Amino acid sequence: MLLQRCIKPGRAIALSMAMLLIAACAAGPGGAQKTERQAASKPASAEAAGGATAEIPARVLTMYEQAAASMASGDYVDAELRFKEFLLQYPGYPGAHVNLAIIHANNQNDAATQASVDSALALDPNHPAALNQLGMLLRRNGKFLEAEAAYLKAVTVSPEYALAHYNLGVLNELYLQRLDTALQHFETYQSLVGEDKQVAKWISDLTRRVAANQRTANVAD
Repeated sequence: MLLQRCIKPGRAIALSMAMLLIAACAAGPGGAQKTERQAASKPASAEAAGGATAEIPARVLTMYEQAAASMASGDYVDAELRFKEFLLQYPGYPGAHVNLAIIHANNQNDAATQASVDSALALDPNHPAALNQLGMLLRRNGKFLEAEAAYLKAVTVSPEYALAHYNLGVLNELYLQRLDTALQHFETYQSLVGEDKQVAKWISDLTRRVAANQRTANVAD
């Protein structure tokens, strides 16, 4: 029997504030029970500033860190204000737009989420976190093939972007009914992040179901 899944958004959980300011990181709503498979995303933290190749000024890092800290603590109202203030002064950071997209998604405001994702991708069309957020938005709106394309682009430009592999696993298993492909992406996710006990259970379940399907196909042949 399949494990129950849930899509309910919740609070973001911090991973590593310092590294988030420089390198792209997974993010999304959490709050679901550990025994449930989330169709939205794994819980994580604020996204990276992203997009800058030159040395980032200390003032920029400080402002971004303050906004990210508010987001990681679950104070989305303060985080939204801080990210908007940040972007007024430093508009060239797609990661700030991605974080606003996460906040808007948490508030179930799809129009604002789309606008923030569009702003991030206008700055960097290959920003993996922005592409991942686009995939999540499309999936929530039932556009499963378009969501798949966004996730696939994210892992094409950033093969080690674990969360997009996770979301591809969820999408292929629950919505596209491609168990083999789902298993591959969950295994890739697991190899990138290390041992995730819940995902390990899903991999075991999918492995059993794929093998059963193959036995059925062999009998039919």
